[in-house]
Amino acid sequence: MLASAISAENGNEVILLEKNEKLGKKLYITGKGRCNVTNDCAPKDFLENVITNPKFLMSAIHTFPPESLMSLIEGEGVPLTVERGNRVFPSSNKSSDIIRALQQFCVKKGVKIQLKTSVLDIFKVENVFSVKTDKGVLIADKVIIATGGVSYPLTGSTGDGYAFAKKFGHSIIPPKPSLCPIIFRDNVKDLEGLSLKNVSAAVMSADKLIASDFGEMLFTASGVSGPIVLTLSALINKQISSGNKLKFVIDLKPALTLEQLDNRILSDFNININREFKNSLSELLPRKIIPYVIKESGILSDTKINQITAEKRKNLANLLKNLTFSVSSLDKIDVAVVTSGGVNVKEINPKTMESKLVSGLYFTGEVIDVDAKTGGFNLQIAFSTAYLAGRAIAEDF
Repeated sequence: MLASAISAENGNEVILLEKNEKLGKKLYITGKGRCNVTNDCAPKDFLENVITNPKFLMSAIHTFPPESLMSLIEGEGVPLTVERGNRVFPSSNKSSDIIRALQQFCVKKGVKIQLKTSVLDIFKVENVFSVKTDKGVLIADKVIIATGGVSYPLTGSTGDGYAFAKKFGHSIIPPKPSLCPIIFRDNVKDLEGLSLKNVSAAVMSADKLIASDFGEMLFTASGVSGPIVLTLSALINKQISSGNKLKFVIDLKPALTLEQLDNRILSDFNININREFKNSLSELLPRKIIPYVIKESGILSDTKINQITAEKRKNLANLLKNLTFSVSSLDKIDVAVVTSGGVNVKEINPKTMESKLVSGLYFTGEVIDVDAKTGGFNLQIAFSTAYLAGRAIAEDF
């Protein structure tokens, strides 16, 4: 939508082809329906949150930074609110308001919107593109591919853009899931639904730290999800695909050193000196995780507290600081928030988003091999690259 509207400057005739029955179907579900539209930070801070190919995005983010997007949306009558972590949402908490603003912007600029139209193929003969759709053939001087990746295919992201790009000679970095749950080899079914706050999680390869984060997470029937897990998934997807054996390590008490935690456990044990082990942890841990911790500790659940040795107590403290699981995989790509991988950035002009192989062909957003952490960064990347493509086209006529 944004690429179309900016392209329509200077009186250009622009047609936006959408195979769905309405615009912004994927945008509608972002931020759990609230639409975390961007992150209100400076370009330098923004680029530090880009995981794949941040240098490629320098021109895009500096040319059309978050403040420019926020100004455009509010200019279309949608007030925005900045929340924790500089996340930006519509004040109404309705993603439909963001879609309405962008659609309104398109209409103002004279964009012709054609819904329920699937693009089947794109040809270029001399300097003209023929765009074959299920409604007929359109002729164009320029074409922007803004099809997204392959995550959430029910919203229309089915990898069409990759096929079009390959036909024009572009190489595709194999798509991988990013910002998605992590699956364990271990059986964690009994922990399903357990939410942990203020914990630290790290992914290790042997003794090497791959990535870590602090915050909230949630156990699923087969692994973990939640804010810090989504971020970690984006940081480890390439290691998983290369066959590295990874461990997921949770520190349940990151605010305490190992010695401080041991002292805390000793204090609790002294209070419960005549009770059984299984009845002594309720002040220290969430109820749902206690049976799992007991099993992993090697201490029998009915052991009297006064029979637990200092060595076993210290081992328990170490377990709580290093609760370790074996990583099997990331969840399926069709449930990932974004796709990592896509059109090779070496084949795209970073200042215009135009193909270096085919003049007049442009790429924007998730179809390109760029992705970032959660928090509004990925949508801003889509908008910034769209703005560059649209501006380049507007200025070329």
